[in-house]
Amino acid sequence: MIEFDQVTLTAVGRHYGRRRALHDVSFAVRAGEVVALVGPNGAGKSTLLSILSTLVTPTSGQVQYGSYTALSAGARLRQSIGWLGHDLQLYPELTARENLLFFAQLSGVATPAGVVDRALASADLLDRADDFVSSFSRGMRQRLALERALLHDPRLVLLDEPFTGLDRTSTDRLATRLGDLARQERLVILATHDVLLPTDLITTAVSLRDGRLSGTQSGHVWATALRAGVPGDR
Repeated sequence: MIEFDQVTLTAVGRHYGRRRALHDVSFAVRAGEVVALVGPNGAGKSTLLSILSTLVTPTSGQVQYGSYTALSAGARLRQSIGWLGHDLQLYPELTARENLLFFAQLSGVATPAGVVDRALASADLLDRADDFVSSFSRGMRQRLALERALLHDPRLVLLDEPFTGLDRTSTDRLATRLGDLARQERLVILATHDVLLPTDLITTAVSLRDGRLSGTQSGHVWATALRAGVPGDR
Protein backbone atom coordinates (compact mmCIF):
# COMPACT_ATOMS: atom_id res chain seq x y z
CA MET A 1 0.00 0.00 0.00
CA ILE A 2 1.19 3.52 -0.77
CA GLU A 3 0.23 6.83 0.82
CA PHE A 4 -0.87 9.92 -1.12
CA ASP A 5 -2.97 12.99 -0.38
CA GLN A 6 -3.86 14.08 -3.91
CA VAL A 7 -4.99 12.50 -7.19
CA THR A 8 -4.36 14.56 -10.34
CA LEU A 9 -5.75 13.88 -13.80
CA THR A 10 -4.01 15.61 -16.69
CA ALA A 11 -5.58 15.58 -20.19
CA VAL A 12 -6.96 12.07 -19.68
CA GLY A 13 -8.58 10.45 -22.69
CA ARG A 14 -9.92 7.00 -23.50
CA HIS A 15 -10.84 5.68 -26.94
CA TYR A 16 -12.46 2.38 -27.87
CA GLY A 17 -11.68 2.11 -31.54
CA ARG A 18 -13.35 5.13 -33.13
CA ARG A 19 -15.56 5.76 -30.12
CA ARG A 20 -14.20 8.44 -27.82
CA ALA A 21 -15.38 7.74 -24.25
CA LEU A 22 -13.27 10.48 -22.64
CA HIS A 23 -11.41 13.42 -24.08
CA ASP A 24 -8.88 15.73 -22.39
CA VAL A 25 -10.23 15.55 -18.81
CA SER A 26 -8.19 17.35 -16.14
CA PHE A 27 -8.92 17.99 -12.46
CA ALA A 28 -7.51 17.23 -9.00
CA VAL A 29 -8.87 15.67 -5.81
CA ARG A 30 -7.33 16.25 -2.38
CA ALA A 31 -7.54 14.36 0.89
CA GLY A 32 -10.72 15.18 2.78
CA GLU A 33 -12.72 16.04 -0.34
CA VAL A 34 -15.84 14.34 -1.71
CA VAL A 35 -15.93 14.89 -5.47
CA ALA A 36 -19.04 14.10 -7.51
CA LEU A 37 -18.73 13.19 -11.18
CA VAL A 38 -22.07 14.41 -12.50
CA GLY A 39 -23.70 14.08 -15.88
CA PRO A 40 -26.21 12.00 -17.84
CA ASN A 41 -25.81 8.32 -18.62
CA GLY A 42 -23.10 7.88 -21.24
CA ALA A 43 -21.20 11.00 -20.16
CA GLY A 44 -18.05 9.00 -19.33
CA LYS A 45 -18.37 8.82 -15.55
CA SER A 46 -17.97 5.03 -15.22
CA THR A 47 -15.06 5.01 -17.67
CA LEU A 48 -13.32 7.68 -15.63
CA LEU A 49 -13.83 5.71 -12.41
CA SER A 50 -12.43 2.60 -14.11
CA ILE A 51 -9.33 4.57 -15.07
CA LEU A 52 -8.93 5.91 -11.54
CA SER A 53 -9.22 2.38 -10.18
CA THR A 54 -6.41 1.27 -12.60
CA LEU A 55 -8.74 -1.32 -14.17
CA VAL A 56 -8.65 0.64 -17.46
CA THR A 57 -5.57 2.32 -18.93
CA PRO A 58 -6.03 5.80 -20.42
CA THR A 59 -5.36 6.13 -24.12
CA SER A 60 -3.84 9.55 -23.52
CA GLY A 61 -2.93 11.74 -20.57
CA GLN A 62 -1.93 10.68 -17.08
CA VAL A 63 -3.30 10.03 -13.60
CA GLN A 64 -0.98 10.68 -10.66
CA TYR A 65 -1.59 9.42 -7.14
CA GLY A 66 0.65 11.76 -5.19
CA SER A 67 4.02 11.24 -6.88
CA TYR A 68 3.05 7.82 -8.25
CA THR A 69 1.39 6.57 -11.41
CA ALA A 70 -0.37 3.24 -11.89
CA LEU A 71 2.67 2.04 -13.86
CA SER A 72 5.26 3.10 -11.29
CA ALA A 73 3.34 1.90 -8.22
CA GLY A 74 1.96 -1.37 -9.60
CA ALA A 75 0.00 -3.66 -7.28
CA ARG A 76 0.77 -1.51 -4.23
CA LEU A 77 -1.48 1.21 -5.64
CA ARG A 78 -4.50 -1.08 -5.90
CA GLN A 79 -4.08 -1.88 -2.22
CA SER A 80 -4.72 1.82 -1.58
CA ILE A 81 -7.98 1.93 -3.58
CA GLY A 82 -11.48 0.92 -2.48
CA TRP A 83 -14.06 0.32 -5.23
CA LEU A 84 -17.85 0.05 -5.07
CA GLY A 85 -19.48 -0.42 -8.46
CA HIS A 86 -22.91 -1.37 -9.75
CA ASP A 87 -22.14 -4.98 -8.84
CA LEU A 88 -21.95 -4.96 -5.04
CA GLN A 89 -19.70 -8.06 -5.04
CA LEU A 90 -21.60 -9.81 -2.28
CA TYR A 91 -22.54 -13.49 -2.11
CA PRO A 92 -26.25 -13.78 -1.23
CA GLU A 93 -25.86 -17.38 -0.04
CA LEU A 94 -23.35 -16.28 2.63
CA THR A 95 -24.03 -14.32 5.80
CA ALA A 96 -22.90 -10.72 6.22
CA ARG A 97 -20.04 -11.85 8.45
CA GLU A 98 -18.97 -14.61 6.05
CA ASN A 99 -18.92 -12.16 3.15
CA LEU A 100 -16.70 -9.69 4.98
CA LEU A 101 -14.39 -12.39 6.35
CA PHE A 102 -13.91 -13.78 2.85
CA PHE A 103 -12.99 -10.39 1.38
CA ALA A 104 -10.84 -9.43 4.37
CA GLN A 105 -8.79 -12.60 3.97
CA LEU A 106 -8.63 -12.09 0.20
CA SER A 107 -7.23 -8.59 0.79
CA GLY A 108 -4.65 -9.83 3.28
CA VAL A 109 -6.15 -7.88 6.18
CA ALA A 110 -4.41 -8.52 9.49
CA THR A 111 -6.69 -9.74 12.31
CA PRO A 112 -9.68 -10.06 9.97
CA ALA A 113 -12.17 -11.04 12.69
CA GLY A 114 -11.71 -7.75 14.55
CA VAL A 115 -11.78 -5.70 11.35
CA VAL A 116 -15.01 -7.44 10.27
CA ASP A 117 -16.70 -6.75 13.62
CA ARG A 118 -15.86 -3.05 13.31
CA ALA A 119 -17.11 -3.02 9.72
CA LEU A 120 -20.41 -4.63 10.74
CA ALA A 121 -20.79 -2.01 13.47
CA SER A 122 -20.10 0.80 10.98
CA ALA A 123 -22.76 -0.65 8.69
CA ASP A 124 -25.18 -0.90 11.65
CA LEU A 125 -25.53 -4.62 10.90
CA LEU A 126 -24.10 -6.32 13.98
CA ASP A 127 -27.54 -7.65 14.87
CA ARG A 128 -27.83 -9.16 11.36
CA ALA A 129 -24.24 -10.37 11.09
CA ASP A 130 -25.17 -14.05 10.85
CA ASP A 131 -28.16 -13.62 8.51
CA PHE A 132 -27.89 -14.48 4.84
CA VAL A 133 -27.37 -11.48 2.57
CA SER A 134 -30.23 -12.76 0.38
CA SER A 135 -32.60 -11.58 3.13
CA PHE A 136 -31.22 -8.01 3.16
CA SER A 137 -32.87 -4.91 1.73
CA ARG A 138 -31.15 -2.83 -0.95
CA GLY A 139 -30.00 -0.31 1.64
CA MET A 140 -28.54 -2.99 3.91
CA ARG A 141 -26.67 -4.57 1.01
CA GLN A 142 -25.31 -1.18 -0.02
CA ARG A 143 -24.02 -0.47 3.49
CA LEU A 144 -22.42 -3.91 3.69
CA ALA A 145 -20.85 -3.54 0.24
CA LEU A 146 -19.34 -0.18 1.19
CA GLU A 147 -17.74 -1.70 4.27
CA ARG A 148 -16.49 -4.55 2.06
CA ALA A 149 -14.73 -1.92 -0.09
CA LEU A 150 -13.17 -0.31 3.01
CA LEU A 151 -11.87 -3.41 4.80
CA HIS A 152 -8.26 -2.79 3.72
CA ASP A 153 -8.35 0.89 4.81
CA PRO A 154 -7.89 2.48 1.37
CA ARG A 155 -6.79 6.07 0.77
CA LEU A 156 -8.91 6.52 -2.37
CA VAL A 157 -12.59 5.46 -2.34
CA LEU A 158 -14.42 5.20 -5.68
CA LEU A 159 -18.20 4.72 -5.91
CA ASP A 160 -20.35 4.31 -9.01
CA GLU A 161 -23.94 5.54 -8.49
CA PRO A 162 -23.94 4.61 -4.76
CA PHE A 163 -27.30 6.30 -4.01
CA THR A 164 -29.31 4.59 -6.77
CA GLY A 165 -32.38 2.77 -5.47
CA LEU A 166 -31.97 3.86 -1.86
CA ASP A 167 -34.76 5.29 0.27
CA ARG A 168 -34.23 8.49 2.25
CA THR A 169 -33.12 6.73 5.43
CA SER A 170 -30.53 4.62 3.59
CA THR A 171 -29.39 7.67 1.62
CA ASP A 172 -28.81 9.65 4.80
CA ARG A 173 -26.90 6.76 6.40
CA LEU A 174 -24.65 6.41 3.37
CA ALA A 175 -24.03 10.16 3.25
CA THR A 176 -23.06 10.15 6.93
CA ARG A 177 -20.57 7.33 6.33
CA LEU A 178 -19.01 9.10 3.35
CA GLY A 179 -18.76 12.28 5.41
CA ASP A 180 -16.90 10.28 8.06
CA LEU A 181 -14.44 9.09 5.41
CA ALA A 182 -13.79 12.66 4.31
CA ARG A 183 -13.12 13.71 7.90
CA GLN A 184 -10.61 10.84 8.07
CA GLU A 185 -8.76 12.54 5.18
CA ARG A 186 -9.68 9.91 2.59
CA LEU A 187 -10.17 10.93 -1.04
CA VAL A 188 -13.74 10.12 -2.10
CA ILE A 189 -14.94 10.23 -5.72
CA LEU A 190 -18.46 9.20 -6.65
CA ALA A 191 -20.29 9.14 -9.96
CA THR A 192 -23.95 10.10 -10.07
CA HIS A 193 -26.75 11.28 -12.32
CA ASP A 194 -29.06 11.53 -9.30
CA VAL A 195 -29.82 15.16 -8.46
CA LEU A 196 -31.55 14.05 -5.26
CA LEU A 197 -28.37 12.91 -3.52
CA PRO A 198 -27.35 14.79 -0.31
CA THR A 199 -25.74 17.83 -1.94
CA ASP A 200 -24.24 19.15 1.31
CA LEU A 201 -21.89 16.16 1.22
CA ILE A 202 -20.19 17.26 -2.02
CA THR A 203 -17.01 19.36 -1.94
CA THR A 204 -16.63 19.70 -5.71
CA ALA A 205 -18.87 18.78 -8.65
CA VAL A 206 -17.11 17.79 -11.88
CA SER A 207 -19.56 17.86 -14.80
CA LEU A 208 -19.06 15.57 -17.78
CA ARG A 209 -20.93 15.56 -21.07
CA ASP A 210 -20.15 13.36 -24.08
CA GLY A 211 -16.82 12.41 -22.51
CA ARG A 212 -15.64 15.98 -22.04
CA LEU A 213 -15.25 18.11 -18.95
CA SER A 214 -18.02 20.70 -19.16
CA GLY A 215 -17.43 22.44 -15.84
CA THR A 216 -16.12 22.26 -12.29
CA GLN A 217 -17.94 23.93 -9.40
CA SER A 218 -17.65 24.02 -5.65
CA GLY A 219 -20.16 21.79 -3.94
CA HIS A 220 -21.89 24.83 -2.47
CA VAL A 221 -22.35 26.55 -5.84
CA TRP A 222 -23.52 23.33 -7.47
CA ALA A 223 -26.00 22.60 -4.68
CA THR A 224 -27.36 26.14 -4.81
CA ALA A 225 -27.91 25.84 -8.57
CA LEU A 226 -29.71 22.52 -8.11
CA ARG A 227 -32.01 23.92 -5.46
CA ALA A 228 -32.78 26.90 -7.69
CA GLY A 229 -33.59 24.59 -10.59
CA VAL A 230 -30.89 26.08 -12.83
CA PRO A 231 -30.41 23.92 -15.96
CA GLY A 232 -27.01 22.35 -16.34
CA ASP A 233 -25.10 19.13 -16.77
CA ARG A 234 -27.16 16.68 -14.79
